[in-house]
Amino acid sequence: MAVGRPFRVLLVSGVAVLLLAGCGAEAEGAPVERRTFAFDGNALTVDSDDSELVITPADVDDVRVERQVDGWVFMGSGPEASWKLVDGRLTLRVECDAVAASCGAVHRIQVPRGVAVTVEDDNGGVTAEGFATPLKVRSDNGDVRVRKVSGVLDLGGSNGDVSVEGSVTSPEISVRSDNGDVDIALGSVPHKVDVVTDNGDVTVTVPRAEYAASGASDNGDVRIDVPRRDGSGHVVRLRSDNGDVTVRTVN
Repeated sequence: MAVGRPFRVLLVSGVAVLLLAGCGAEAEGAPVERRTFAFDGNALTVDSDDSELVITPADVDDVRVERQVDGWVFMGSGPEASWKLVDGRLTLRVECDAVAASCGAVHRIQVPRGVAVTVEDDNGGVTAEGFATPLKVRSDNGDVRVRKVSGVLDLGGSNGDVSVEGSVTSPEISVRSDNGDVDIALGSVPHKVDVVTDNGDVTVTVPRAEYAASGASDNGDVRIDVPRRDGSGHVVRLRSDNGDVTVRTVN
C-alpha cells in the first residue's frame, strides 16, 4: 500500500511543478532487499518514517527485515533508504529530498517469538499479526491493523483507523485515537477494553458474557447491547467526542 502525503504546486522558472511534502509511490513491484540483524533481547522498538510496516513473530533467533523501496525525484535526491538495529531499536528510514518526488516503501519484519514489540511509525500503516507478547503501536498517519494476537494491546494513532480483528484474544486492549474509526472484534471474553477517540466511530464486538460496560459520546449515538452487571470482571469503557459508540455481542 502506498504511503503518501499531499503534493503542492511550486513555480520554478515559470514552470509549475509538484512540490512533495512526503512520499507517495507504490513499492510492491520494487526489488526486494533482505537483511538479518543480530538480536538477543526480550523487547524491540521499531522506529519508522514513511513506510508501510508488516510485523510478525517467527521461529528465528535474530530480527529479519525485508524491504521494497521505489520512487522518483525531480531536482533533488532519493529515495534513499537506511536501516539499523542498535540497543534494541530498529530504525527504518526512507528519504526523498527534492522539489518534486514520489517515493514509497514497505518493510516486512520478523522478530523472535516471545519478544515484546513497540512500534513508532510517523507516516504509514502498520499491520501486526500473531503476537502472544505485549504489543504497543503508535502511528501518526496511517491505519493500524491487528490480527491473531493474544497478548496485551496498547494501540494509538493521530490520523487513521484502528482495526482489531475477531481472531484476537487479548485480555486487555487500550486504544487512543485523535482522528479515525476504531473497530474491535474479539474472539474471547476480555478483562478490559478501554477506547477513547476524539473524532470517529467506535464499535466493539465481544463474545456473550456479563460486562461492566459504559459508553459516551458528545456528538453521536450510544448503543450498549451486551448483558450488563456492575462489578463484573469484564470491563468495556468507550468514549468518542465526535462519533457513534457501539458495544455488541458476536451473535
